[in-house]
Amino acid sequence: MKTKLLILYILLSSTGIVKAQVMPLDSVLSKIGRNPALLAYDAKASAQQAYAAGAKNLDAPKISAGQYQTPYSLHPDAGSFMIQAEQTFTNPAKLRAKENYEQALSNVTVEDKNYLKNQLWAQARQAYYERVVLERKLALLQNTRKLLEYALKDANIKLTYGKEKLSNIYKIKAQLYELDNTREELENGVDQRNILLNTLMNRDKLVVFSVDTNIVIKNYADAASDTAELAKARSDIRGIDQSIQLQQLNARMEASKRKPDFGLQAGHMLSYGGYANQYILMASVTIPIVPWASKEYKANLKGIRFETEALQQKRQDVLNQATGQLASLKVQIGSRQKQVENYNRNIIPAFQNSYRTALLAYDQNTGDLTTVLTSINDLQAARMALLERLQDLLTLQVAYEKELEKY
Repeated sequence: MKTKLLILYILLSSTGIVKAQVMPLDSVLSKIGRNPALLAYDAKASAQQAYAAGAKNLDAPKISAGQYQTPYSLHPDAGSFMIQAEQTFTNPAKLRAKENYEQALSNVTVEDKNYLKNQLWAQARQAYYERVVLERKLALLQNTRKLLEYALKDANIKLTYGKEKLSNIYKIKAQLYELDNTREELENGVDQRNILLNTLMNRDKLVVFSVDTNIVIKNYADAASDTAELAKARSDIRGIDQSIQLQQLNARMEASKRKPDFGLQAGHMLSYGGYANQYILMASVTIPIVPWASKEYKANLKGIRFETEALQQKRQDVLNQATGQLASLKVQIGSRQKQVENYNRNIIPAFQNSYRTALLAYDQNTGDLTTVLTSINDLQAARMALLERLQDLLTLQVAYEKELEKY
């Protein structure tokens, strides 16, 4: 039983009234921006910017009121009633360091989003190319079906005159039925890629669209390598760079803890017993450099240095791995390109000549049907092998562009 999606796909592609929308690869990639995973990073970055807006906030003032040095008496003639206000002023250098740190958090999130977007784009390109190859295989099956139907028609004519065996007729029919199974498998693969691409674009999973089968094979085998450009292109390396800068800002924030904070206290006392009213006005300053108060930020600064060193080593490792992967991919791409060229120039033309020769001999009654069927099968196998090599080449191309983040 065909799925509803497959039935709809066949109806849209076989009728002249309604046709599925052709969606180029660039359109698919542009719509991936709607993916919820990417939108989540946008919301996270916005939240971090919002948090940074309040980084320079001061502590709330404190107001208190009550009896001050008043004796236990219903009608006191000593002491006073005091109203007092206090405000702590955090050192401006601390506030600036905190603000810079929280603003830089969103930069790391942006690069994390770019890294995920690169992964999703690579996944979309891979699925798109796989669907293109699957549809080319479906076209190849249709071509093979025509060859077999022609052979069957010719064999039926010869059977009428007793020049062909009935067993060979059944053999051709069996191969035609086998093509139906192969077509069913390929169409299921098309449906799966259609659903995957719709999922990546965050839209109705059963929306049917056509793909542009005119794909471009890029010659990356001879591409020059530039480590500096690679480091600029890769979002994961840029993310590590942003994390290193974030640690540097974190270090500044920790170092700012050595700076003192200030406070101001003011109070007004309404004295009992006819005494003059009094007031309090005092300033305060913290002394964070004393040994028992400085241990924490000194330890944190030491830890941040190790964290920064770890990030630098990780950056070097990612760059080293990416450079090696690109070199390996270029070698593989060069090999697949030569294989594809060999199929196009030599192997498939040879099988085509074999088929024509076998068919001509069969029409002239100097050959047999078995040879014709063998040549048809060999030609189809070679064309399928070419498409498999093409798929391998496209997969390597996607992997290369994913490593380089080149789109």
